[in-house]
Amino acid sequence: MPAEWEPHARTWMAWPCRLEPWGSPEGMLRARLGHAAVARAISGFEKVTMAVHPRDVDEARLMIGRGVEIFDVPIDDSWARDSGPIFVSDGRDGVAGVYWRFNAWGNKYHGFDEDAAFGQRVIEALDMRRYEGPMVLEGGSICVDGEGTLITTEQCLLNPNRNPNLDRQQIEERLALYFGVTKIIWLGEGLEDDETDGHVDNIACFAGSGRVLVYGAREKGGLNERVMRDNVARLKAARDARGRALEVIELPEPARRERHDGRRLDMSYINFYFANYGIVMPSFNDPIDAVAQEIMEKAFPDRRIVQVSALDIVQGGGGIHCITQQQPAGQALRHDVR
Repeated sequence: MPAEWEPHARTWMAWPCRLEPWGSPEGMLRARLGHAAVARAISGFEKVTMAVHPRDVDEARLMIGRGVEIFDVPIDDSWARDSGPIFVSDGRDGVAGVYWRFNAWGNKYHGFDEDAAFGQRVIEALDMRRYEGPMVLEGGSICVDGEGTLITTEQCLLNPNRNPNLDRQQIEERLALYFGVTKIIWLGEGLEDDETDGHVDNIACFAGSGRVLVYGAREKGGLNERVMRDNVARLKAARDARGRALEVIELPEPARRERHDGRRLDMSYINFYFANYGIVMPSFNDPIDAVAQEIMEKAFPDRRIVQVSALDIVQGGGGIHCITQQQPAGQALRHDVR
């Protein structure tokens, strides 16, 4: 699996269509406006394809505008990172897709058959070689450096609501086989009130060879501070697949807010998206937005950093990274392999 900062052929997204995560029709409308803003920002760097339920195609075209391709397909929800395919490379310009089992984050939402089929449908539409991943896995639960190292969390991948019949070793074997990794770094837990059960894309991500960005909790005595103190310690003690110690860079924590249902709003600057020559990162109408952008500009001096308001997106339980999935540049490999 290539690193996310390697060249992309396109970005895949999905249009909000399930009312429940957003709390109200007005909340879903704001979420759709948020998705459209992210799609337009990314389209300034690379091609974007938006999967849209057939009943919503006309509205999506009007709201997104020109420059974003519409993929008319049945879907249940809008988190393309988790239900979509994960693309892999043969190292020689050939690209294939892996589709994994999907159960709506441990059966937290009912009616997910279309999302469970979404990854396979995308790969079929691309006429690309497809691999069937033999376990439940969401793309937001992993991060790779493209050099053999993968980061994930125990809270998510070892959760009995995902793969109750698999132990840690069996899960590691599947990750190694399908993503070509040789070293897995296990973090502990994710953020407070994260309904994904600790997806890593809210708390840590690779930012280059031997370098990791992490969520810097500043609310003293809170759950996030305890969790992230442990996660940072694990990262600093770890070595990557090439034996290197990791440089750990913290991004600040926005001030606490609540979701429409009273749970903590999981706002994280880690939940950003690499685009070709750029980065699309969230803003939260918080004074610390500017601080986070400055850190990102120093970390990625060769990329243009664009901030997009993500407040209406995170109300649904995820962020900019959660609604996007990169397709690496390269030629589609043929012939299915199961």
